[in-house]
Amino acid sequence: MGWYGAGWGWMVLGWISMTLFWVLVIVGIVALVRAATRGGQSESALDILRKRYAAGELTKEQFEQMKRDLT
Repeated sequence: MGWYGAGWGWMVLGWISMTLFWVLVIVGIVALVRAATRGGQSESALDILRKRYAAGELTKEQFEQMKRDLT
């Protein structure tokens, strides 16, 4: 009486939800790995010195002296 095809809708819904679950798990793992590797990168001393000079924390003479000390 038409009951033979009633399970297909639930099977498709289950397949889609399981696929979505695994996609979210993989995206989460990738995001964690990227965040962990990005956190390990540090700026060089010269980059920090340039930023401080650009922000006005150092005079030109101080910048040049510290730059010579670093190189």
